[in-house]
Amino acid sequence: MAMDAAEIERLIKQALPDAQVSIEDLRGDGDHYAAHVVSPAFAGKTRVQQHKMVYDALQGRMGGELHALALQTSAS
Repeated sequence: MAMDAAEIERLIKQALPDAQVSIEDLRGDGDHYAAHVVSPAFAGKTRVQQHKMVYDALQGRMGGELHALALQTSAS
């Protein structure tokens, strides 16, 4: 079962309410997305820590409902 972009955005914003989130469906299949997430919560964190925060927000859906997510993060 695939996820839609709105659900991905909702989960990220639920965990990071101040985030600016843009989601792109790369193949039109609901399985391969690119996300750009900008949040002040990322300040002082490494890129790995930032990505983990986003993956944690997806509540275990990576590898199941969501097959692939190309992720770009920044604090500003």
